[in-house]
Amino acid sequence: MKIHHLNCGTVRTIEATYDGLQPAPAVNHCLLVETDDDGLVLIETGLGLGNVRDPNGTLGTDWVELTQPVLDEEETAVRQVARLGHAPSDVRHIIVTHLDVDHSGGLPDFPGAQVHVLAAELDAARAEAPNFRYRSAHWAHGPRWVTYGLEPGEQWFGFTAVQPKGLPPEIQLIPLGGHTAGHTGVAVQNGDQWLLHCGDAYYYHREIENPSETHPLLDIVQTRSQVHRDLRLGTQARLRELVRDHGDRVELFSAHDPWELARYMR
Repeated sequence: MKIHHLNCGTVRTIEATYDGLQPAPAVNHCLLVETDDDGLVLIETGLGLGNVRDPNGTLGTDWVELTQPVLDEEETAVRQVARLGHAPSDVRHIIVTHLDVDHSGGLPDFPGAQVHVLAAELDAARAEAPNFRYRSAHWAHGPRWVTYGLEPGEQWFGFTAVQPKGLPPEIQLIPLGGHTAGHTGVAVQNGDQWLLHCGDAYYYHREIENPSETHPLLDIVQTRSQVHRDLRLGTQARLRELVRDHGDRVELFSAHDPWELARYMR
């Protein structure tokens, strides 16, 4: 498999909390995975063409004012897929960690793809939209949903793993609760190593260091958007243990930290 790291939506600039890192715009970190037999797999969609063309209508005026998105059509996943030499129809599978507006905005650009999501997340999005978090414009085209419960399954470094239907075992859903009703991470095997896209399980790379440190602005964002505080903090504690015990085999990154994305864009 070949893995591409994409930024599918630049938003407002944030400061680092220690010397050595310059301020940088927050990002929407997505993955495009070229599989051997199952076409392209897009993990997260970031902001899509509809968001660029009608931000207030598809994202909500309050969200746009708060996050200050750049809204560059060339940053959308569909345009980046094309620059890599593929057609939108080559994206056969999309996996979303959750359905917040900045994670699901690109869904309409890939109408033929199967969209893998935890059932609890889809239920919450349908029940609550439209609000600050969820916008039904992102699934008005009728995606080909593939949903999953949280039944006990295989283990992945001590976490429950869910095998996405129609995809190889090198791609796994790793439920990481607390941020939304059905939030999941996505693990992708890259040779002998694993990448774990943690979505919004944490926002800032120092949160999974030991000792941990939150970001003053991003921590406000994540605490205001959490659905279960204790579960979110417990998830972060488990991620710190994962780094401590298996950091030689697993690399973690979150959805919006620009300094994490920079590691893969050099």
